[in-house]
Amino acid sequence: MKRLTYILFLLAIAFVNVHAQRNVVQAVERDPIAESEAKHNLEVAKNYFLLKKAYKAVLERFEETFAAYPDFSRMDEFLYYAGMSSLYLSNNEGKQKVNMKIPDQAKRYEPARLRVEAAAYLTQIGEKYPESKFLTDAKKALTKINSAK
Repeated sequence: MKRLTYILFLLAIAFVNVHAQRNVVQAVERDPIAESEAKHNLEVAKNYFLLKKAYKAVLERFEETFAAYPDFSRMDEFLYYAGMSSLYLSNNEGKQKVNMKIPDQAKRYEPARLRVEAAAYLTQIGEKYPESKFLTDAKKALTKINSAK
């Protein structure tokens, strides 16, 4: 009798464990190599942004990373630096100047286009990462962009 009670007890525990796990949401599985490469690109872009004011270089790193690994765990931070870099370039700020005589640069870095990109990047932070520490600053920048229209 004790044995039967013990077996029923084990089955009940197994059933409860299986039933309780039914609604578990799978966490995003991240590729450790891609995550490492994206983190490196973010650190380089952050250095360009904060220390060198090389906003074109920030955008190049961002576009490369976003295309290759859009699920990067720190994409909110990358979106912030890309958005602010676009905004600053649209105002012709930074140490990397845009040469409007070169057709590719004139098209790629046209101020109106850069402001649209900045708004898109910064808006994504609020939509996809509402808990981001960059959200407050992104909203302030969006207010500036929208008031300039």
